[in-house]
Amino acid sequence: MSDRRRSLAVFPGSFDPITNGHLDIIARSLTVFDAVTVAILVNPEKQPLFTVEERVEIIGETHQGDPRVKVETFTGLLVDYAERAGATVIVRGLRAISDFEAEGQLAHNNRVLAPDVDTVFFMTSVEFGYVSSSLVKEIAGFGGDVSTMVPPAAMTAIRTLARSPERPR
Repeated sequence: MSDRRRSLAVFPGSFDPITNGHLDIIARSLTVFDAVTVAILVNPEKQPLFTVEERVEIIGETHQGDPRVKVETFTGLLVDYAERAGATVIVRGLRAISDFEAEGQLAHNNRVLAPDVDTVFFMTSVEFGYVSSSLVKEIAGFGGDVSTMVPPAAMTAIRTLARSPERPR
């Protein structure tokens, strides 16, 4: 048995909904780290498309059977959650220079708050550079086809939501 410590990365976000770009970052993270926890931020200030429970279910269904991927929720500071989870790395995806500026500032602040937690950035693959959860929600809200932007579990949830009457949030 190896004495090597398992490396755990935390990939935080709202994942409302999870996109194929997110899945790309998770898959690539698993080539570097032993395990990735997809950490859904519970933010009462936002009006999400899906409840936290629905997002956990969608992501869980997408990664069903892969013991290296875990889905959890958290509130409060990301670095506090990462330390509680036993992670020393936060994974973030970058699509554009504007993402780097905002994410770089957060990474520096997180490093000040928790010097043992580092941030690793993955550039989004070219085919997903235009995809964002906000864009998916907007297109789907107008009845557009987002099936190439989200995994099947998210597409099913979006279609189900489109067919249901307005739900109170």
